[in-house]
This record gives sequence, C-alpha cells and structure tokens, in this order.
Amino acid sequence: MTEEIPFLDLRGPYRELADELDAACKRVLRSGWYILGSEVAAFEQEFAAYCGVTHCIGVGNGLEALSLILHAYGIGKNDEVIVPANTYIASWLAVSHNGATPVPVEPDEHTYNIDPALVERAITPKTKAIMAVHLYGQTADMDPLNDLAARYHLKVIEDAAQAHGALYKGRKAGSLGHAAGFSFYPGKNLGAFGDGGAVLTNDTHLAELVRKLRNYGSATKYYNDVIGFNSRLDELQAALLRVKLARLDQWNECRRKIAAVYQQGLRQTSLVLPAVPAWADPVWHLYVVRSAARDQLQRRLAEAGIQTMIHYPVPAHLQKAYGPLRMAAGSLPLTEKIHAEVLSLPMGPHLSPADQQRIIAAVCSILPEVAD
Repeated sequence: MTEEIPFLDLRGPYRELADELDAACKRVLRSGWYILGSEVAAFEQEFAAYCGVTHCIGVGNGLEALSLILHAYGIGKNDEVIVPANTYIASWLAVSHNGATPVPVEPDEHTYNIDPALVERAITPKTKAIMAVHLYGQTADMDPLNDLAARYHLKVIEDAAQAHGALYKGRKAGSLGHAAGFSFYPGKNLGAFGDGGAVLTNDTHLAELVRKLRNYGSATKYYNDVIGFNSRLDELQAALLRVKLARLDQWNECRRKIAAVYQQGLRQTSLVLPAVPAWADPVWHLYVVRSAARDQLQRRLAEAGIQTMIHYPVPAHLQKAYGPLRMAAGSLPLTEKIHAEVLSLPMGPHLSPADQQRIIAAVCSILPEVAD
C-alpha cells in the first residue's frame, strides 16, 4: 500500500533537531525557572532582531497577541477595526474580544489579502485601526494601508501569524505597521511544541503596557499597575523556539523551492495558482490553489493517499458566531467564492522531492476527470 503523504510533517523538525531540542528542554528543566525567565527574554531579543523591530513580548498565543495590542491601544466598545473579509476568524475574534466591531473588506482576488483600494470607503468616524493579515505567508500591500492610516490617524496592526520571515519590499513582516501579532502554533513556519505567541512593535510605550497586561497588569511581582491578563510565553516553549528560529530562514527557503516546483508542475492545469507581486517575497506557510471542482479534487487526492486541507471552508461573516452582524450569504461575494474554491496542498520543509512529484502527478491526472 502506498504511504500517505501528510499535509504537514510535524515530526520532521524534531527528527532534524532532536539533539538541540532535547538539550534546550533539559536546560529549562534543570533551571527550575519556568515562567518569564532567561529563555523568554533571550527569545524576545532574538526574534525582535530577526524581524527588525525594537520590542518583542512573548504571550500565550496569536489571538491573545492581537487582543492585547488592541486593548493596549484602548480600542473597544463603539470602535471599529477594518479587517480582511478573507482570513481566519482569529483576526476578527481579537476585535470582538475587546468589544469593538470588525468591519470586513474584500480581498484582492490575486493575492487573497485585503484590497487597499477598498479600505478607504470602509473608514468611518468610529474606525480606530486597520488590521492587515499576511495570509498564507505573503504580506499584504502595506504602503497604501500605512498611507491611509496616516491620513485618517489610524493604527495599523499586522496579523503576521502565517508570515514568519516574509518580506515586503525587503522588510520583514512584523515591522510593517504600528504593532504585529505572531502565533507560534505548532503548524506555523516557526512553530512551538504547543501554543505561543508574540507582540512586536517599535512603540516603547505600547511594549511596556503589553508587558504588564500579559502578566496580571504587573511589572513588579505583586504590584499591579493596570487590570491585566495571564498570557505568557513559557520558558520551555521559548527555549525550543530559539532552536527552531536558527533554522527558520533555511526552512523558509525549502518552502520557496517547493512552491516553485508546484508552480512549474501545475502551470498547465485548470487550477488557479498563487500569484506573487513583485514587491512580495512570501514564505509559503500554505500553498493554496483554487478549483471549481475543489471538493471532488480533494476527495480523489485523499483516495490517492494525499492529505490536503481547506483554508477556510466558511468565511468569518457566515459563521454562527457572527450572526449578529447580519451579513447574509452574497454580501461578500469574492470572499465567498474564494472560500468555496481554495485547496491547500501539502507544504513544509520536510516534504520530499519524490512526494512533491507524486502530488503533482496525482493532481494532473485527477483534474481532467473531475472537471468533466
């Protein structure tokens, strides 16, 4: 029986880095210090330097990173935050958790990221921020978003959960707005062995406030300056992330090469392949294609032992959670079309050349049949 190709090989990083990861784990266990110690401080310094910003604050997960940024900026009830219509729901949830209203804007059909040309018409007197999501590992078009924000006195917040190391005109994701939220969920390009997240910014005041907010509102133990939360990246995850950070560029380059193989091997098919603007250098967190026969293609690939995923089957505005917004089917037609057609092929730095060719061959043989 042919061995199944997983969507993402989560064992691969450990196989490659077992000795270093084991040593990092033992270092923490032997230290007896497990929360907000030297490993978190070192990772924060290293990741800030990697992204080209002044401050990194390790937090519990990516959703909380975004939520803490909004909270620290005082964005809440009666405020609006412009968000991509085409994104994972966490981007919207961060806004909702702070009592503000997410205002969705349709994407550019080629990049799938928020369309800057449509953002201005969504700005109202209640708008306080624009959240730019770097979807699938490719940065949003940030210059026009930052120009709009400057004109209307808005904050620009990056949801960089899928874009560790991605470049926009030579600058890294996480350094392109007023603040950025990262996730270190295990499946990310830089993934922990559990949950984790970080806030990145050049805003010293914001950084100091987020450091307090993540730790019960406290800068000094048992002295609480603000009403805070408990959202802290732990020492063990930080130590493991430090090991993986040293491999991130190498692994991202592997993803770029795999994407190039896909682009070449699938170019003659009926699939809509990813488009990369001249100003973008994506890190291919996901390799997402579109097909009107998506469901049949996914089923047939599964039968061939190839695991795929749909990112995402239901857009945020049609989720039951956002029923109160009263956005009916058809209200965001491009987003809905994208969600009905996208399919993510296996992607990751440990996907072998043989498996890449097997995936391409399977897609090329299945597509003419399911399209009939």
